[in-house]
Amino acid sequence: MMRLSIVLSTHAAQFEAVAFKGDFENNVAKIAGYGYDGVELAIRDPKLVNPDELAQVVSKRNLKVPAIGTGQAWGEEGLSFTSNDPELRRAAIERIKSHIPLAAEFGAAVILGLIRGITPKGQTHEQSMAYLIGALQECSAAAAPHGVKYALEPLNRYETDLIHTVADGLDLIERVGADNFGLLLDTFHMNIEEPSIEESIRACGDRIFHFHVADSNRWYPGAGHLDFKGILDTLFESGYEGFVSGEFMPIPNADASAQRAIDYLRGLDV
Repeated sequence: MMRLSIVLSTHAAQFEAVAFKGDFENNVAKIAGYGYDGVELAIRDPKLVNPDELAQVVSKRNLKVPAIGTGQAWGEEGLSFTSNDPELRRAAIERIKSHIPLAAEFGAAVILGLIRGITPKGQTHEQSMAYLIGALQECSAAAAPHGVKYALEPLNRYETDLIHTVADGLDLIERVGADNFGLLLDTFHMNIEEPSIEESIRACGDRIFHFHVADSNRWYPGAGHLDFKGILDTLFESGYEGFVSGEFMPIPNADASAQRAIDYLRGLDV
């Protein structure tokens, strides 16, 4: 059976496409009650959480943690691999490396979304890419001895100028040159940037380290026009064995969107 998870932020956050935020224990209980198999944790700073308490709450509900999101370090603090401020670049690298122990404990991938940043005014795209590659090589090297993988998410052109498509991501993988560096694919972003979501999944193959679902409007799957049956069949035919994780707007509210998402996805017979 397809293993499903949903994103839960351990703290309040500005990012809108997270159904559940704060009140960790209560939200984990609700997520388990809806029938999810896992919970993807969005953690701005590992220093803000107690790993033992997180593990206890999650294991009590028989849930897994397939991935840890890091985007709030950009959204709340402005940390970025590609900043023109060397102190911010260094802080971003150290923050991402600080997720390694918790990721190793959970057996989770570490997600790299907007922590890559956006090319600042006056800086060339080439310089941003050089900073990005250097940061990814350093982080991947630090994580490899612990068995931790990093998954970079191609994001649509309206959010960043860096890495929009699977093709961009595969090129980046080649340039980084680390076996524990791969991609997180997200159907919302793919619907904007990929000519064919299915063909892009096939092209990515075994470098898909995690997978996000949201419909074309960034609502829960089933609320837009994406062909999730075709997408998910292709995903699993490619050999993917990980979780399918919901990252979507809490519309009409967190609980309803989570319930509708899992009901729809379970009904696809994937």
